[in-house]
Amino acid sequence: MDFAWLGSLFLALIISSLIYSTWNIMYGRRNLPPGPTPFPIVGNILQIKRGKLVKSLMKYREKYGSLYTIYFGHNPIIVLCGYETVKEALIDRAEEFGGRGRLPTLDSFVKGFGVVFGNGKRWMDLRRFSLTTLRNFGMGKKTIEERIQEEASFLVAEIRSQTEKSIDPSTLLMQCVSNIICSIVFGNRFEYDDESFQKLLTMLHVATKDMSSTWGQLQGMLPVVMNYVPGPHKRINAHLSRLSNFILERIKMNQETLDPNSPRDYIDCFLIKQQQEKDNPSFNMSNMTMTLLNLFVAGTDTVSTTLRHGCLIVLKYPEIQAKLREEIDCVLGENRSPTIEDRSKMPYMNAVLHEIQRFCDILPMNLPHLATKDINFRGYTIPKGTDIYPLLCSVHQDTKQFATPNKFNPNHFLDNNGCFKKNDAFMPFSAGKRMCLGEGLARMELFIFFTTILQNFKLTSQTQFTEKDIMPKMTGFGNVPISYRMSFIPRVL
Repeated sequence: MDFAWLGSLFLALIISSLIYSTWNIMYGRRNLPPGPTPFPIVGNILQIKRGKLVKSLMKYREKYGSLYTIYFGHNPIIVLCGYETVKEALIDRAEEFGGRGRLPTLDSFVKGFGVVFGNGKRWMDLRRFSLTTLRNFGMGKKTIEERIQEEASFLVAEIRSQTEKSIDPSTLLMQCVSNIICSIVFGNRFEYDDESFQKLLTMLHVATKDMSSTWGQLQGMLPVVMNYVPGPHKRINAHLSRLSNFILERIKMNQETLDPNSPRDYIDCFLIKQQQEKDNPSFNMSNMTMTLLNLFVAGTDTVSTTLRHGCLIVLKYPEIQAKLREEIDCVLGENRSPTIEDRSKMPYMNAVLHEIQRFCDILPMNLPHLATKDINFRGYTIPKGTDIYPLLCSVHQDTKQFATPNKFNPNHFLDNNGCFKKNDAFMPFSAGKRMCLGEGLARMELFIFFTTILQNFKLTSQTQFTEKDIMPKMTGFGNVPISYRMSFIPRVL
């Protein structure tokens, strides 16, 4: 009888044991925060529940505390949990924790270009330019407020045309929100039935869907292996290429009609900046294309998803909807459109919107950060270039900051007199140097769109939603609401 296979098996076991013990010794010598022991090659991937990355990371917090290390493959990830830890890193030590970490699902396409995924001088130049340009086009000012009010009136007209039908509100909410960033970036809004606009939003939807799949999540954790595995994650770059081609066509249109003395939109401003700083690589075509893609995706997806959560929540809690309408009627009356100045006179609306953002927690893991230098943090050493995951969900669910973190509760943002109260643990736009540059625009959109919808319509549904239904559902690296149908019933005042 041939027992050669036994010798091969024995040799394989010896080699595996040597690899594991060597890995374990090397791993143990590092002065990184504690965490689950990783396996060679795959790290801690096998210890993370399929499709439940955030829940797995929050579970590790129970064992290892507010600061721990996990491995995606051979790469260590430092996970920050809870308000105090995240604040200390992102705000108190913003410079050290202010790099942009790796996001393998997108890195092979983005390649470090653009304002969101750039680092160093490139990122600083693009962020400074983008903030200035967005402000020049009205972000935080009356001009953009009027643009949002106008779009809100188009949304109301489109809803009225649905004649109280039961509809999925996703497309309408995405269209109205997207039109705001489109008017800034591309210089015009689109009609809701415009085919090119619908195609653009469909491309964004399918790209987001594949990135959010379990396959996309696995690519984010184990890119070297997943590069050789077929699946939906292989389509992501093709989706993003189609979005980039649309943007390149818009850039070409602007180049042909550019008047340096009269910029029409963000693209014109970037083209003018290119001419002024020809030797500055921060303003090359790749950075322009990726920054435009960053602005379009961020300006469309996050606010529209938040509004979808908001509509679902007030469907579940009709008493909250009624109280909001009462405040709207008292402050705005029958016909006046809401302005951003009204927000300070509407503490309940302000509190509800803050609670919607806290509760739905669109980016529970935040985007990954990066150690910009060797960091000594709470007695541990975090080497330069290490990825950092500040879990925003752990901040928004911090029991020291929120009385009922797992329940929707507007009182988290109201004092005993019913006045709005701030909470420093409110971080839906992140914090520190990487804080979302469109925060002011997003907050203005949420207030005006949500207030206008409730001013004009009563929201109803044939479905009786439960507390479980309104809980955000994790898909990939983001939270989304369940799919649902609802009716907009015109209010009779």
